[in-house]
Amino acid sequence: MLLDRVMAHAEHPVHTALEIGAGTGKATRLFARQVGAVTATDPDAAMLAELRKHVPAGVRTEQAAFEELRLDETYGLVYAAASLHWTQPVGRWSRMARLMRPGGVFASFGGPLRPADAAVEEAVRTVRAPFLDSDEIPSPDGTPPEHAMQWPGTELQQSPWFTDVRQSVIERRYALSASDYLGHLSTISAYFVLAPGQRAELFRRIGRVLPDVVEMEGDLTLHLARRRHEP
Repeated sequence: MLLDRVMAHAEHPVHTALEIGAGTGKATRLFARQVGAVTATDPDAAMLAELRKHVPAGVRTEQAAFEELRLDETYGLVYAAASLHWTQPVGRWSRMARLMRPGGVFASFGGPLRPADAAVEEAVRTVRAPFLDSDEIPSPDGTPPEHAMQWPGTELQQSPWFTDVRQSVIERRYALSASDYLGHLSTISAYFVLAPGQRAELFRRIGRVLPDVVEMEGDLTLHLARRRHEP
């Protein structure tokens, strides 16, 4: 569903793609099924080492933050899976445009992953409270959650470099083992920035209140835009 919507927005075959903040490569594997040449980037060497274990051999990797990427190559698709908030606001969209071919597609997608069982969610919230008020990422531009268009769509609509901005939601329901759920939490910025000892203790406490299999709800909010031929 996600891949179909991105490719439909492109309106033509996509031959090259750049992934920003690829992490361990979950989205990389998805896009590599249909895009001939994918370049996965991330500033964390350990993340990229794990990514290389799971992606096709043709996927190229580059250890770099978004702001460090070379601007001597352009792509038909640039995408970010729950990682765009790590990029610097100043110059974000002009730099993004320089990485894209005119008419190319930008895609950003992500959303909170929560236990579907209210009792499990409350138990996790209770043990998390001494460490974190919330593990959700606030809107980087302060857009209230009730607004029809959410970030980064709000910024894309204001950028002279992009047009045809769209937002949609993809419903997802699935199950994770308790260990896989904890692995997912370890990639969320709210946990990532905790001191290692705090993070380890928090994960121990969360692990104690989880069932062996955690039913999850994790709707994705997808933002799509097209790079203008001229700003």
